[in-house]
Formats: sequence, structure tokens, C-alpha cells
Amino acid sequence: MLQHGTEAGFPATTSRRRLLTAAAGAGAALAATPLLTGCGTAQAKGGNLQFWNFYGPQRSPDPAINAQSKWFVDMVATWNRTHKQQIDLVYLPQPTYLNGFKLPSAFATGEGPDIFLLSPGDFLRYYNGGVLADLTPHMDQAAIDDYGSALDSRKVDGKVYALPMEIEPLAMFYAQDVWEKAGLSEADIPTTWEQMLDIGDKLRTKTRAGLVFETQPGYYQNFTWYPWMWQGGGDVMDHQGKVVFDSQATRQALALWQDAVRHGIAPRTVPAADDVIGGFKGGNVAMWQQGIWNVASFKAFAPKYRYGVFKLPVPPGGKYVTTLGGWSFCANAQGRNPEAAAEFCAWALGSMKDDSINRMVDWCVGAKSDVAPRASALERGAAKGGYDSEVMKKFKDEIFPGGRAEPRYPPVVYKAISDAIQGTMLAGRGVAGEAARAAQSIAAYTKSYKGASLI
Repeated sequence: MLQHGTEAGFPATTSRRRLLTAAAGAGAALAATPLLTGCGTAQAKGGNLQFWNFYGPQRSPDPAINAQSKWFVDMVATWNRTHKQQIDLVYLPQPTYLNGFKLPSAFATGEGPDIFLLSPGDFLRYYNGGVLADLTPHMDQAAIDDYGSALDSRKVDGKVYALPMEIEPLAMFYAQDVWEKAGLSEADIPTTWEQMLDIGDKLRTKTRAGLVFETQPGYYQNFTWYPWMWQGGGDVMDHQGKVVFDSQATRQALALWQDAVRHGIAPRTVPAADDVIGGFKGGNVAMWQQGIWNVASFKAFAPKYRYGVFKLPVPPGGKYVTTLGGWSFCANAQGRNPEAAAEFCAWALGSMKDDSINRMVDWCVGAKSDVAPRASALERGAAKGGYDSEVMKKFKDEIFPGGRAEPRYPPVVYKAISDAIQGTMLAGRGVAGEAARAAQSIAAYTKSYKGASLI
């Protein structure tokens, strides 16, 4: 997935892990400083709006990247034909978008874009910084209802500040040829942590990881670790905002990853330089916790490769949960024309008109492989055959329904959790001590925190 073509010196396709790791670097550096001071745009009011994104316009040897770029180009061209306020797409290669603080530093210096893409993990930084425009006045209630719970992490006091373009659930991918050569069948798909570790131990060799968890610290590693904690009933904070991270569920989730590495079932670094498709094709991995976005990559670069997916296994007495990621459209409240920017976001993704719904369908099952965040788009995508393949059907019908939105914790909270994961998984520290230390750090931060709800 990471080795196909380049643009401005960067891979033409970059994994979600690498993009969110870049975000984490920015988050960690900005954690101790006032965030996004001097927000808005230094440009004079008026002129074309800028829409910063990491999809297009660009040309790539990757047909999927070209399809995604075309989706953005066509969307903005349609708007420009029918609206007085014009919009310019500004393409930034994925590693540049957040790495080197490109997006946060642009806002901090008053040069932020009018429209931009935002992940849930960064939502509070930008909301608390006064950057996000309220999109609610530009939406019908029917459209808000159509999104359902997909908007929960993008709302403050009932108002919508970001519109998701996709939902990306996590699952376990596995190599069917490796599975079958070991005498395993579908009946052996693990449903418990113990079964998963046992099979990973059986399938590992000197050159093949039995099971892969993310090892690089960052927002993405946290994103992939949360469901293991949630499955045992654990959380970072309860519904009243009380810090509850130091729990049995947290300790057992930390121990799961620690034990997998300690016993050689999971590697200390991800295989194939994080090239998921290359890792599977090269025989370097048997099972890998990954997201739905890889379905499109398999289709583009390994259409004949035999792989499967299954729901994340659960601990004793636990309940199935997975994490739901995905990017959103946001409008700059202090940009050149905040009203037009907000109107564009609602027009593009948040209208009940057919064009808006169909645009989301085209993105989620045409240009990409994602679950549509709107009920109407999900229904239309299914009617078009977007979820007919065995893998996409499983994501839609089995994996996605047990999902929970990626949390919107600010950098200080993210970093405390990240340190606990890294300390236990790779440094061999005790899970009890790391869970307690992280809980103390989070509690100290929340005592003085001022901003929108963390949950």
C-alpha cells in the first residue's frame, strides 16, 4: 500500500497509521502550549476559498488515488458552476498535511484554510481554538437524523461542527492460504483473546508474524488499542467525565498486547515497513489488525490474493466493540467567508438532496471502500452492490454494527494513554503501574481543562 508511486517525494498512497502518527507528533509538541492562538486566516476577506486536502488534484499510478482525486475535483467543480463564491482545491501530500505542524501551524499563524479535513482525534483542538464553524444552520434536521450517532463526536451542545465523509471500522485481516496450510478452517476463526493468541502462536514462523498490533506510538496506535479496553467494559472517562482509566479492563488490554509481544506472537515492529498488502503477499504476516480502507488496496494491488476478515475477538465476559474512524469536512469560522464555507460542507455531505447523498455513495463504495456514515447513503450503496463482496458485506453487517466512534481526546490525554501502551507493550513495564500513572496524568489535566466535553 505504501510503495506505489510518489508525489513531491512522498508515497502516493500513505496508510492511515502514518498520517495519524504525523498528527500525533504535532499533537505531542503542541500539548504543552496554547493551541491555535491567532486562529483564522491572515488573508484579506474576499477571494476564492481554499479547501486544503490530501486527495486532489493529483495524478498517481495508483488508480484508487486517481479516483479519489477526481471525486474531490468534480465536487468542487460542481459547486463552482452553481455558486458565486468560488473554491480552490489545495492539495498537500499526506505526510505534509499534518507533519511539520502544517495544518495546526497554519491556523496558529492566522493562515488557516477556509475548508479542511479533520480526524476525530483533533476535533477538540480546533473546536476549543475557535476554528470550527457551526454547520447546523445549513442543515435540515432530516439530514442530521440521517447521520445518526455518526455525528456524536462532532457535536458540541447539540450543534454540528464537522461532517463525516466515511466510517472506517477496524477488524482482523488474515491470510487464507496460511490458514489452510495449517489445517485451519472458518470454524477456527477465533472469538476469544485466548484463541487468537493460540492461533497466532501456531501460525508464526521466523519470517512470519502470527499476529500484528500497531507498534508505532501515535493517534493511530491508540485508535487500534481502544476496542480491546472497551470490550472489557473499560474506558478513559465515564459519562460524568470522571477518569476511570485505572481499571481491570485497561490492565487486561495492556497485558494482551504485552503478552503477544513477550511470547513472540506479535512483532516489536510492524512487518514490511507497514505495507499491509506487501506484508500479506510476501508471507510475512498471518493476522493483522487493520481497517476497512485496506479492502480497496487489496482490490487495486492484489486482486487475486486470498484474504479474509473477522470481528475482533473478546475477553472472558466481554462484549464485542470495534473503533470507527474516518475524516470529516470542516469550515473555518474565521476564514474569508465562513458562511459560504459552512454552506459548502452541508451542500457536499449534509443535504437531503440526491446529489449530496449520491456523492457520499460514490466516495464510500466507488472511490474508496468504506461504510457510509449516513443511513440513506449506506442503503443506496448497498443497492448499487457496494457491499456485495464477502469482505465488504462482513464489514457492513457484522463488524460495523458493534462499532464506537474514535474518541476526541486532546493531546495531553492521548499522550498519557500512548505512554502506557508503549511502556507495557515494548518496554515491559508493569500494566498496573502504567495504568495508574496514566490515570493520574489524565485526572490532573482534566482538573484544569476548559473547553468542550471530552466525551
